[in-house]
Amino acid sequence: MNDPNHSKAGSDPSVAPAVDVGDSDAEPRPLLVDIVIDDDGWAVIDRVENAVADAAFAVASRSGLIERPSEATIALASDAEVAELNGAYRSKPTPTNVLSFPASPPHPGHPKPDRHSLGDIILARETVLREAAEQHIVPVHHLQHLVVHGLLHLLGYDHQTDSDAEIMEALEISILAGMSIPDPYAAGSLVASPDLQITSKEP
Repeated sequence: MNDPNHSKAGSDPSVAPAVDVGDSDAEPRPLLVDIVIDDDGWAVIDRVENAVADAAFAVASRSGLIERPSEATIALASDAEVAELNGAYRSKPTPTNVLSFPASPPHPGHPKPDRHSLGDIILARETVLREAAEQHIVPVHHLQHLVVHGLLHLLGYDHQTDSDAEIMEALEISILAGMSIPDPYAAGSLVASPDLQITSKEP
Protein backbone atom coordinates (compact mmCIF):
# COMPACT_ATOMS: atom_id res chain seq x y z
CA MET A 1 0.00 0.00 0.00
CA ASN A 2 2.12 2.83 -1.28
CA ASP A 3 -0.47 5.55 -0.74
CA PRO A 4 -2.35 5.29 2.58
CA ASN A 5 -4.82 7.90 1.33
CA HIS A 6 -5.98 5.54 -1.41
CA SER A 7 -8.02 2.56 -0.28
CA LYS A 8 -7.62 -0.66 -2.25
CA ALA A 9 -11.07 -1.81 -1.21
CA GLY A 10 -13.19 -2.82 -4.16
CA SER A 11 -10.32 -3.01 -6.66
CA ASP A 12 -7.98 -5.67 -5.30
CA PRO A 13 -8.95 -9.38 -5.32
CA SER A 14 -7.32 -9.75 -1.90
CA VAL A 15 -9.80 -7.34 -0.33
CA ALA A 16 -12.27 -9.08 1.92
CA PRO A 17 -15.91 -8.05 1.54
CA ALA A 18 -16.79 -4.95 3.54
CA VAL A 19 -18.10 -5.90 6.95
CA ASP A 20 -20.81 -3.79 8.57
CA VAL A 21 -20.20 -3.92 12.29
CA GLY A 22 -21.85 -2.15 15.15
CA ASP A 23 -24.54 -2.32 17.76
CA SER A 24 -27.72 -3.55 16.09
CA ASP A 25 -29.90 -2.90 19.15
CA ALA A 26 -31.82 0.26 20.00
CA GLU A 27 -29.18 2.78 18.92
CA PRO A 28 -27.06 1.27 16.13
CA ARG A 29 -23.64 2.84 15.54
CA PRO A 30 -22.58 0.99 12.40
CA LEU A 31 -18.97 0.80 11.35
CA LEU A 32 -18.23 -0.39 7.82
CA VAL A 33 -14.79 -2.01 7.72
CA ASP A 34 -12.87 -2.87 4.56
CA ILE A 35 -10.33 -5.57 5.38
CA VAL A 36 -7.43 -5.63 2.92
CA ILE A 37 -5.04 -8.59 2.92
CA ASP A 38 -1.75 -7.48 1.41
CA ASP A 39 0.34 -10.37 2.76
CA ASP A 40 -0.69 -14.01 2.35
CA GLY A 41 1.27 -14.96 5.45
CA TRP A 42 -1.60 -13.76 7.62
CA ALA A 43 -3.28 -17.07 6.78
CA VAL A 44 -1.36 -18.58 9.73
CA ILE A 45 -4.11 -17.02 11.87
CA ASP A 46 -7.26 -19.04 11.30
CA ARG A 47 -10.14 -16.98 9.87
CA VAL A 48 -8.10 -13.81 10.23
CA GLU A 49 -10.74 -11.61 8.57
CA ASN A 50 -13.29 -12.73 11.16
CA ALA A 51 -10.84 -11.98 13.96
CA VAL A 52 -10.33 -8.43 12.65
CA ALA A 53 -14.06 -7.92 12.16
CA ASP A 54 -14.77 -9.17 15.69
CA ALA A 55 -12.33 -6.64 17.14
CA ALA A 56 -13.89 -3.84 15.10
CA PHE A 57 -17.34 -4.96 16.25
CA ALA A 58 -16.21 -4.80 19.87
CA VAL A 59 -15.15 -1.17 19.40
CA ALA A 60 -18.30 -0.26 17.46
CA SER A 61 -20.46 -1.84 20.14
CA ARG A 62 -19.01 0.29 22.92
CA SER A 63 -21.55 2.98 23.73
CA GLY A 64 -20.41 6.52 23.00
CA LEU A 65 -17.36 5.69 20.89
CA ILE A 66 -18.86 5.97 17.40
CA GLU A 67 -21.56 8.61 17.16
CA ARG A 68 -22.45 8.36 13.46
CA PRO A 69 -22.22 5.81 10.63
CA SER A 70 -18.52 5.46 9.92
CA GLU A 71 -16.05 3.49 7.87
CA ALA A 72 -12.42 2.44 8.14
CA THR A 73 -9.90 0.37 6.21
CA ILE A 74 -7.78 -2.21 8.01
CA ALA A 75 -4.85 -3.56 5.97
CA LEU A 76 -3.00 -6.72 6.94
CA ALA A 77 0.43 -6.06 5.47
CA SER A 78 4.06 -7.16 5.79
CA ASP A 79 6.98 -5.69 7.71
CA ALA A 80 8.45 -4.41 4.45
CA GLU A 81 5.29 -2.56 3.51
CA VAL A 82 4.89 -1.00 6.94
CA ALA A 83 8.58 -0.03 7.03
CA GLU A 84 8.12 1.78 3.72
CA LEU A 85 5.13 3.71 5.08
CA ASN A 86 6.88 4.40 8.36
CA GLY A 87 9.83 5.84 6.48
CA ALA A 88 7.67 7.94 4.16
CA TYR A 89 5.42 9.42 6.83
CA ARG A 90 7.48 9.32 10.01
CA SER A 91 11.06 9.25 8.72
CA LYS A 92 11.58 5.92 10.51
CA PRO A 93 12.17 3.31 7.77
CA THR A 94 11.71 0.35 10.09
CA PRO A 95 8.72 -1.92 10.68
CA THR A 96 6.33 -1.28 13.53
CA ASN A 97 3.35 -3.34 14.61
CA VAL A 98 0.58 -0.90 13.67
CA LEU A 99 0.24 2.45 11.96
CA SER A 100 -2.92 4.53 12.18
CA PHE A 101 -3.74 7.13 9.55
CA PRO A 102 -6.69 9.31 10.61
CA ALA A 103 -8.76 10.58 7.71
CA SER A 104 -8.42 14.21 6.74
CA PRO A 105 -11.48 16.40 7.39
CA PRO A 106 -13.75 16.76 4.36
CA HIS A 107 -13.24 19.88 2.28
CA PRO A 108 -15.76 22.67 2.98
CA GLY A 109 -18.48 22.79 0.38
CA HIS A 110 -18.21 19.14 -0.59
CA PRO A 111 -21.35 17.01 -0.19
CA LYS A 112 -21.55 15.36 3.22
CA PRO A 113 -20.78 11.63 2.82
CA ASP A 114 -23.21 9.01 4.03
CA ARG A 115 -20.50 7.60 6.26
CA HIS A 116 -17.81 9.40 8.19
CA SER A 117 -14.34 8.16 7.22
CA LEU A 118 -12.23 7.34 10.28
CA GLY A 119 -9.09 6.48 8.30
CA ASP A 120 -6.78 3.51 7.76
CA ILE A 121 -4.95 1.03 9.97
CA ILE A 122 -1.99 -1.00 8.67
CA LEU A 123 -0.51 -3.96 10.56
CA ALA A 124 2.84 -5.66 9.98
CA ARG A 125 2.56 -9.45 10.05
CA GLU A 126 6.11 -10.44 11.04
CA THR A 127 6.29 -7.87 13.85
CA VAL A 128 2.85 -8.75 15.23
CA LEU A 129 3.63 -12.48 15.26
CA ARG A 130 7.11 -11.94 16.72
CA GLU A 131 5.75 -9.77 19.54
CA ALA A 132 3.09 -12.36 20.33
CA ALA A 133 5.73 -15.10 20.55
CA GLU A 134 8.11 -13.00 22.66
CA GLN A 135 5.37 -12.02 25.10
CA HIS A 136 3.66 -15.43 25.13
CA ILE A 137 0.42 -13.95 23.84
CA VAL A 138 -2.01 -15.85 21.62
CA PRO A 139 -1.30 -14.35 18.15
CA VAL A 140 -4.94 -13.70 17.32
CA HIS A 141 -5.38 -11.91 20.64
CA HIS A 142 -2.41 -9.66 19.95
CA LEU A 143 -3.79 -8.88 16.48
CA GLN A 144 -7.19 -8.03 17.92
CA HIS A 145 -5.61 -5.85 20.59
CA LEU A 146 -3.77 -3.88 17.92
CA VAL A 147 -6.96 -3.50 15.85
CA VAL A 148 -8.74 -2.11 18.92
CA HIS A 149 -5.75 0.10 19.68
CA GLY A 150 -5.59 1.40 16.11
CA LEU A 151 -9.31 2.13 15.92
CA LEU A 152 -9.16 4.03 19.20
CA HIS A 153 -6.39 6.16 17.71
CA LEU A 154 -8.64 6.90 14.72
CA LEU A 155 -11.33 7.91 17.19
CA GLY A 156 -9.00 10.46 18.81
CA TYR A 157 -7.49 8.55 21.72
CA ASP A 158 -3.75 8.77 22.33
CA HIS A 159 -1.04 7.83 24.82
CA GLN A 160 1.35 10.75 24.61
CA THR A 161 0.91 11.58 28.31
CA ASP A 162 0.54 9.29 31.30
CA SER A 163 -3.05 10.38 31.91
CA ASP A 164 -4.03 9.86 28.26
CA ALA A 165 -2.31 6.47 28.28
CA GLU A 166 -4.24 5.41 31.40
CA ILE A 167 -7.55 6.34 29.78
CA MET A 168 -6.74 4.56 26.53
CA GLU A 169 -5.35 1.48 28.31
CA ALA A 170 -8.40 1.14 30.51
CA LEU A 171 -10.69 1.34 27.50
CA GLU A 172 -8.66 -1.25 25.60
CA ILE A 173 -8.63 -3.60 28.58
CA SER A 174 -12.39 -3.27 28.99
CA ILE A 175 -13.15 -3.83 25.31
CA LEU A 176 -10.83 -6.84 25.15
CA ALA A 177 -12.30 -8.30 28.34
CA GLY A 178 -15.66 -8.28 26.57
CA MET A 179 -14.03 -10.52 23.96
CA SER A 180 -12.61 -12.83 26.67
CA ILE A 181 -9.08 -11.61 25.91
CA PRO A 182 -6.78 -11.22 28.94
CA ASP A 183 -5.41 -7.84 29.94
CA PRO A 184 -2.51 -7.30 27.49
CA TYR A 185 -0.84 -4.89 29.90
CA ALA A 186 -0.80 -7.25 32.88
CA ALA A 187 2.58 -8.73 31.91
CA GLY A 188 5.15 -7.21 29.60
CA SER A 189 3.36 -3.89 29.23
CA LEU A 190 3.21 -2.56 25.68
CA VAL A 191 2.19 0.96 26.67
CA ALA A 192 5.72 2.36 26.48
CA SER A 193 6.58 0.49 23.29
CA PRO A 194 7.57 2.70 20.34
CA ASP A 195 5.70 0.23 18.14
CA LEU A 196 2.31 1.54 19.28
CA GLN A 197 2.25 4.71 17.24
CA ILE A 198 -0.15 7.00 15.48
CA THR A 199 0.77 9.05 12.49
CA SER A 200 -1.06 11.54 10.34
CA LYS A 201 -1.61 11.32 6.62
CA GLU A 202 0.62 14.31 6.09
CA PRO A 203 4.26 13.32 5.43
